[in-house]
Parts: sequence; C-alpha cells; structure tokens
Amino acid sequence: MRAVFVSTPSPDDPLSVLEVGDRPEPEVPDGWTTVQVKAVSLNHHDLFSLRGVGLPQERMPMVLGTDAAGLDEDGNEVVVHGVVSTPGWTGDETLDPKRTLFSELHQGTMAERVAVPRRNVLPKPAELSFAQAACLPTAWLTAYRMLFVKSGLRPGHTVLVQGASGGVATALVVLGRAAGFRVWVTGRSEEKRQAALDLGAEQAFETGARLPERVDGVMETVGKATWSHSVKSLKPGGVIVTSGATTGFDPSAELNRVFFTQLSVIGSTMGTRDELEALMRMCAATGARPVIDVELPLEQARDGFARMLEGRTAGKIVFTV
Repeated sequence: MRAVFVSTPSPDDPLSVLEVGDRPEPEVPDGWTTVQVKAVSLNHHDLFSLRGVGLPQERMPMVLGTDAAGLDEDGNEVVVHGVVSTPGWTGDETLDPKRTLFSELHQGTMAERVAVPRRNVLPKPAELSFAQAACLPTAWLTAYRMLFVKSGLRPGHTVLVQGASGGVATALVVLGRAAGFRVWVTGRSEEKRQAALDLGAEQAFETGARLPERVDGVMETVGKATWSHSVKSLKPGGVIVTSGATTGFDPSAELNRVFFTQLSVIGSTMGTRDELEALMRMCAATGARPVIDVELPLEQARDGFARMLEGRTAGKIVFTV
C-alpha cells in the first residue's frame, strides 16, 4: 500500500528523510480493526517524527500521521481517535502514562489503510467531509480541550490566542467564537492577522504587541517566542493553557509574575474519545468547520510538509488518499 513514512531520522533536515512509497499492509492485533483512509491531516508531531523526536531509530520505518477519516470494514464513514491507551486502561486516555499516538509505537495514518483499536473508531458526522473530519482528532481536539475542559473560562471572557495561523490556533478562534468568547490573536504578518479576523477573531495584534487591556486567558502553543508576552498579558488571577511549544521548550518562566499575580499555568494534551465525540457534535450543531489551508494528494505530501516547515500555513494541511 502507498504511505508516507520515515526510515531514519534527520534532526537538521527533516524533509530529506521523508519518503512516499510502498509499505506492507497493516497487521491487525486482537481487538483491532482496519480503516480505509480517505483523508489525513498534517501536524507538527509529524515534523518532530522526521527529526527523531519521540521516535527512535529502532522503531523505524514508521508510517507518519496521527489522525484520519475514512471507511471501516463495513463501509461506514468513521473518524480515528489518535490516542492509543494501554489494554485495560479506563478513564481519561490522555492520563495513561503509557499512552501513545499513532506513528509513535504503532504505524501511523498516512497510508491507504491503518490498523486501529476498535474503540478508537467513531462515526463521522454526515455534516462533515472526510477532509474536515480528518482535522479534528489532533489540532481541533487539542483546542477543544484547552478551551472547554482545562481553562475554566466562560463565554464572554477575553481569550488571547498566540500565533494566528496554525491548526490549533485557527481551531481556537473558530470554536471560541462559536462558544461566545471574545477572541484576540497575535500574528507575525498582516496576512495572518487578517485571516484570523476573517474567521471571527475580535482583534488581531502583532506578535509581542502591548494589548489595550489584559485578558482572562491565553492559549499557548508557541512557547519560547511568546511565553513572556503571554504572562504579561494576563489579568491577575488569569490562566495560561499550554499544549505545545513549536519555537522551543525553554521559555523565560516569569515566575515572579506567576506567583505575584496568582496566575494559573495549565498543561493540556490532545483529548479523550468522549471529548472528540462532543467536539463533533458541536461542529454539527453550530456550523463550526475546520479551516483547511491546502488539500493535497498523498503522493504530494512533501509539498505539505515543506509548507508547514516554512510556516506558510493558514489552517490545516490535509492529504487525501
């Protein structure tokens, strides 16, 4: 079957080790099933895998991809939840200390077919296309959990989203607006800021700009480049929810501000199967839809990876199979 995979890591030149070619059909353990993939979205996790972050050489070759939408063995339209918990685990899958994502321990979703645990297969809402549904299990689910499970914020509160154009950031804008938050964003270019305004953000600012007033919460996926600004932008008692650090993991902690103004810093990772179901119901009910930057055939995956690596994104990058 055709797939996008990596056979050896390259920390400094990830695109040089990206391969598009034939891989063996998936092995299906007991309790697992196969999904015929129709669409899969690209995430920063896939770039990290090419660099060998969280994916050692001994697990390669590894098919990339953490989420997908397609058809189950009976021809039903389905969405794949990307968090694989250990057998017997109950409760929040993201708290399982031995959890993995597809493409870490088990072969990923950027292929014609993928093997997944049966409980990771959920019905796809008819209102969503395969491409839209493929955007939900990682970026959009991450945004949903940040806003509605972890932040403690309520409709009417002002939320700052750092970095206006990535998959999680655009999801935060669309979901936040649909839920009644005042959403502000930062962006590196006028084009990115305008795109966020077009999605429903109330205000857009240059990266690091002084805000007209402090905000109730900040949604952080950028890390080192924006962390100090995030802390300084909060009202006393405000909250930062962080789910990533695409510019690095060693930000200035600003600890004096954290304790003096009694801020909360909350980590958030992916989301549960139940939260993915709730997210899909929200999209169906409100009309909120994933923002797709480009949709490319799987064979042209290199173009999509290059676009993400260079920061030329305005929403999700989707590969169709």
